Amino acid sequence: MASILVGRNEATAVELDARYGNRHGMIAGATGTGKSVSLMLLAEGFSRLGVPCFLADAKGDLAGLSQAAGAPSDKLAARLARLGLADWKPQANPVIFWDIYGKSGHPVRATVSEMGPTLLSRILELNDTQEGVMEVIFRVADDEGLLLLDLADLRAMLGFAADHAKDISARYGLISPQSVAAIQRSLLKLEQDGADAFFGEPALELADLMRQDMSGHGVISVLAADTLILKPRLYSTFLLWLLSELFEQLPEVGDLDVPKMVFFFDEAHLLFDDAPAALRQRVEQVVRLIRSKGVGVYFCSQNPDDVPGDILGQLGNRVQHALRAFTPRDQKAVKAAAETFARNPNLDVTEAIGTLGTGEALASTLGDGGVPSPVQKVLVSTPTCRIGAITPDERATVRARSPVGGKYDTSVNRESAEERLAARAAEKNTADAPPVPPGRGSATGADEDAGWGGVVRDAVFGTKRRQGMIETMAKSMVRTAGSRVGQQIVRGILGSIFGGKR
Repeated sequence: MASILVGRNEATAVELDARYGNRHGMIAGATGTGKSVSLMLLAEGFSRLGVPCFLADAKGDLAGLSQAAGAPSDKLAARLARLGLADWKPQANPVIFWDIYGKSGHPVRATVSEMGPTLLSRILELNDTQEGVMEVIFRVADDEGLLLLDLADLRAMLGFAADHAKDISARYGLISPQSVAAIQRSLLKLEQDGADAFFGEPALELADLMRQDMSGHGVISVLAADTLILKPRLYSTFLLWLLSELFEQLPEVGDLDVPKMVFFFDEAHLLFDDAPAALRQRVEQVVRLIRSKGVGVYFCSQNPDDVPGDILGQLGNRVQHALRAFTPRDQKAVKAAAETFARNPNLDVTEAIGTLGTGEALASTLGDGGVPSPVQKVLVSTPTCRIGAITPDERATVRARSPVGGKYDTSVNRESAEERLAARAAEKNTADAPPVPPGRGSATGADEDAGWGGVVRDAVFGTKRRQGMIETMAKSMVRTAGSRVGQQIVRGILGSIFGGKR
């Protein structure tokens, strides 16, 4: 049976059974109590079992997974002895760095078409009417053969829909300028959060996240999220899209000996704070159903109640570090955390949570039949990688050795909706323009129009807006001649009438 050692006490060891790694989990605790170490321990353990992992690094300290730990100190040697890890040795893990902004890792991109109208509408917080308009926009783009790759393409399609609202409404259903304008305003908010960097090509392929190295270890994909978490809307957009893509593309497999992939979401509260109800519902739906695809999801946050109750109930594997109860709210959080564990008659969980030291935790995992084991107070095991951040040079070295760098580091801008619609508008303007006189608008005509020669010619022969001297003189002569001839005719007629002489 494949398993990961979570921690040990004098009487027993708590291990995470890999068969139930897809039943999700929670790592909680106050700042500085060892949450990140527990997260790295589990990610490293799954990787050694051949399971690819993806984790969002909100503070930059999870990048240490790419480097081997230093030589054991006396303190570490004593800890290893307490844990019974006689064969422990420093070891790095296979890591690929990613970054939506492309600074601390390979750029992560998705196309607007891949995001789809439903998920995009929920992210933009559109109402039912506006979501219907978004569905029409995508359908028109498909029928017209227009690719929606980046936000510029979507904005161009919205402009096209506004200009042709009558024709589109007659064919696909009513769309109003007010709804289009509301979508444009919501899209502007997303752009202000930096979504331009996320939407585009080449789009991330899930196969590049589900890799193993030459030794059969699962590759750990680390997303640099220290800047991204400042944009919660974009952060949740990316994570939800990634989970949705896995849910839609992976086949049903049920419970496997080991999961196909495991996700770790650090600072999980950012995924749910101020999130609209529809977005939280989507996250809950994906978490509930994605385990049947062989994918495990592990949330890491300070308090268990940072995660909505409906989702928290799906998390079978728990590691709880210390919580300090300084306020009534903290006391309530401690009590709530204690109630989430399977009871152990020999342990007062509420009291233990407040007295745990750094590197200690309360742990409960799923055993045979998926039944939670009684909670145990344990000394958390020690990963073989470096605990802490890495230097820019070390990050650059890992990135240079990446097997996917040449595929994603250079952006691609194919002809898509924006370019096609701009070309159509240019053709229409050319067709509607009045004919150009000979010698005008061409390269030769432009040369002739330049300099004093052009000025003299315009003065003599005139332009479209102004008469020349020759034209003025000719009209004057015609008017003069016409006046004399007219006067003679009038005088002749009047003379005949009144009997005068010619």
